[in-house]
Amino acid sequence: MVKATKAVRIILGLIFVVFGINYFYEFLPPQPPPQGIAGEYISALLKTGYFFPVLKVCEISCGIALVTGFFVPLALVVIAPVIVQINLFHFFLSPPVSLAVTLLVMGLFLGWAYRKSYVEILKPR
Repeated sequence: MVKATKAVRIILGLIFVVFGINYFYEFLPPQPPPQGIAGEYISALLKTGYFFPVLKVCEISCGIALVTGFFVPLALVVIAPVIVQINLFHFFLSPPVSLAVTLLVMGLFLGWAYRKSYVEILKPR
């Protein structure tokens, strides 16, 4: 279980680091922009001027934390809403959902693996 957790942690971290850095340096082949309402949604977010840079810095920093193993429980908490939003976007606006579901499964697996780290913050007071 320890090896699987480490492997999933590193793979998930690398995914976020690579796609986060790609936003700034574009070394992966460009993908066609989504059509319809999904395209309008992305376009609106791009027009804000701040949304994607902030998102990608968050992805890179959480990805580095996951890859290095430092602050993993915190990185999982910070990146969880990003994973949920990626899934909602792909489920409702722009299929396919394969990478989105993969991220979700990996995030849930790691959340379960690090569940002891969240015991104190999940106690009702």
